[in-house]
Amino acid sequence: MLVAAGLAIKSCIEPFSPPEVTNPGTYLVVDGFLNVDGDTSRFILSNTQGVNDGSEFQREWGARLTVDAEGGENYELQERGQGVYVLPPTALSRDDKYRLRITRADGREYESAYVVVSKTPPIDSVTHRVDARRNAMMIYVNTHDASNQTRFYRWSFEETYEYRMPYYSSLTRDFKEKTIVSRTDNINVCWRTLPSRDIKLGSTIKLSQDIIRDVPVNLVDINTNKLYFGYSILVKQYGLTREAFEYWTDLAKTTQGTGSLFDPQPSQVTGNIRAKADAKELVFGYFSAAQEQKQRIFIREALGSYPRCMPPDTLDFEQAFNSNAVLLYFYMGQPKSGYLGTSESCADCRSQGGTTTKPEFWDQ
Repeated sequence: MLVAAGLAIKSCIEPFSPPEVTNPGTYLVVDGFLNVDGDTSRFILSNTQGVNDGSEFQREWGARLTVDAEGGENYELQERGQGVYVLPPTALSRDDKYRLRITRADGREYESAYVVVSKTPPIDSVTHRVDARRNAMMIYVNTHDASNQTRFYRWSFEETYEYRMPYYSSLTRDFKEKTIVSRTDNINVCWRTLPSRDIKLGSTIKLSQDIIRDVPVNLVDINTNKLYFGYSILVKQYGLTREAFEYWTDLAKTTQGTGSLFDPQPSQVTGNIRAKADAKELVFGYFSAAQEQKQRIFIREALGSYPRCMPPDTLDFEQAFNSNAVLLYFYMGQPKSGYLGTSESCADCRSQGGTTTKPEFWDQ
């Protein structure tokens, strides 16, 4: 009876895709902010796509972006390709108001409301400690505003870690001379930089003092081995207006809290940018102007374990030269002599997305 009931229930379930999901339309997405502290401002233009659309992420090419100061100055951004538009370091007044204007390649125009510059206090400290229960390193930020005027905060970060491969490659192929020669570059050690993905927010609006203590900005799983050879994080802090804070809060609820029935349900979070010709056209993104405060720390606690791989293969010359193996060195011994070779994932650090060029800021 139970089996029959289960089959009956299952037979009543049919897949359903609402029209809004299967044919969602395409709308402009604006990601970026105006940095008034003399650093580069960077905006990315892209387009929305359907939930089930497996195609490559669509960037917006050939647009024209201009920042207008309410006082009359205009600043045109430069296109850098891949939908990226930048304003080089520019002296901007912190007391003026600014808006963003966008003209797409097809002539459609968009503009934001004028926004005030959100002043950001410096970061007091970035601290870290191990959470044994999570087996992770927790990274925290501390700050305060003595004037009690900031109240709303957002943080992002860039994490950089050094990693090494289990095996060192000392040989490579010279295809012109058809021989195997010593390798001159080191592909055993790499550095990889990753941006933050989650939205990190904080508010002191309900507190008597504008003080932020130990707000977690990142969790680094020790099992990833990011902390074994060396780890650095650059934390970026931004003051927000109440309107910007509400936008980022709604966006965080929509993008980060939809894993169960009891999480906030998805909704449209559009922001303060509007199409000039059609007020009903959806535009996603929020233009803001802010000071950016930064602080970098290094963590060198050798947490995790040294990477390991299966033993390498022993290859004769023909096998070594014609295969895709990464060559380690020439081995003489039992059961046979030959070139030792292994996979890229065991000897070429570039295969894991990093670069062999050490960052300028890297602390020895």
